[in-house]
Amino acid sequence: MIHHSPLDNVRVILSHTSHPGNIGGSARAMKTMGLSSLYLVNPQSFPDNEAYVRATNARDILDTAVICSTLDIALQDCVLAVAMTARARELTHPVLDTRQAAQKLVAIATKSPVALVFGRESSGLTTAEVTKCQLTVHIPTNPVYASLNLAAAVQIMCYELRMATMDSECKPPRHEMQQLASLNEIELFYQHLEQALIAKKFLDPQQPKRLMQRIRRLFSRTTLEKEEINILRGIIHAFEKEEP
Repeated sequence: MIHHSPLDNVRVILSHTSHPGNIGGSARAMKTMGLSSLYLVNPQSFPDNEAYVRATNARDILDTAVICSTLDIALQDCVLAVAMTARARELTHPVLDTRQAAQKLVAIATKSPVALVFGRESSGLTTAEVTKCQLTVHIPTNPVYASLNLAAAVQIMCYELRMATMDSECKPPRHEMQQLASLNEIELFYQHLEQALIAKKFLDPQQPKRLMQRIRRLFSRTTLEKEEINILRGIIHAFEKEEP
């Protein structure tokens, strides 16, 4: 019988990577810790020989890497996404340290796909990309010199994921969890809610301010199940049917 590790359900997503060497270095970091699912969102240069040179014996991960045009596509079927960010943001999602994030990812990855999302080398993830995720993680670097290479950041998180997996294997199995909503289903809920709020004149599309960003932050504090998403959308449908 083949034993499947939770790490098989963890995808590493690199968004808009500018240096192909960092893609290769990330692949090598992943393979040393037992991860194999690499997704690339609009890489500046890939395939690229330098990526393969840096990957050394992890070239198989580059060969199977999935190239996507948008983060939404890369997150397809995932039920949890964690944004790796180096700077504080307004209206941020719940922030975990690397160990807490790894434990949460591994717990959910036993049943469903999850994702770690890394941004550009120079500027990291955009605010729009961060809002697609439910959690954020900041690696506590030396404040005097906080510059951390992309592949090194990937290595740190992959190590924490491996340690969390080893730890979970030593614990008794938990009760069966309910089926979680995918990020695509959650995104459709946000779109449905926004349309309904505009129709009811609660949200002005010309001056939206940060209402939807705050709503995203509110729901990111919990892990939504499929049934809960269905209930929420059912409530919206009920309000939509009301007479104006």
